[in-house]
Amino acid sequence: MSTVSPPWTYTLELPHDPRAPGVARTTLRAVLAVHGLAELTATAELLAAELLTNAYRHTQGPCALRLRSAEPDRLRVAVWDSDPTIPPGFGGPPGALGGVPPEDAECGRGLHLVRACADAWGAYVLADAANACGGKLLWAECGRHAARPQSAETALNGARMGES
Repeated sequence: MSTVSPPWTYTLELPHDPRAPGVARTTLRAVLAVHGLAELTATAELLAAELLTNAYRHTQGPCALRLRSAEPDRLRVAVWDSDPTIPPGFGGPPGALGGVPPEDAECGRGLHLVRACADAWGAYVLADAANACGGKLLWAECGRHAARPQSAETALNGARMGES
């Protein structure tokens, strides 16, 4: 007898603290293990870590991680932060993000990694009157069915070569 899992959502509110992405990754691993999606952990962790690190580096306020079952065997990882500015190219077509930074660059690779590893991605500005918190929500999805890159380095190399 198979068990049907109802849709689920978890939201973790995080302070503006450099340890927050690590706390969020630990929570993400536990949620995926409980829901039988442990094989998505490497990709989901990378997506969450990059989005959360950007929220920490580019805002001064709190952020939140939301994990949601997009459909069976799929996960949506979303990060809210208080800044309504969508990073250039994140919500647009693949070429809109610009070129991949040089190999010796110390920053600027995060959103390229997200787009290379995610099956889908997007962004929303949350500035309407009904949503008092404002800010933005960046999201990325991954699923069991898609072949995932073996590592972040493989993903970045694929993005550099235009394979994503």
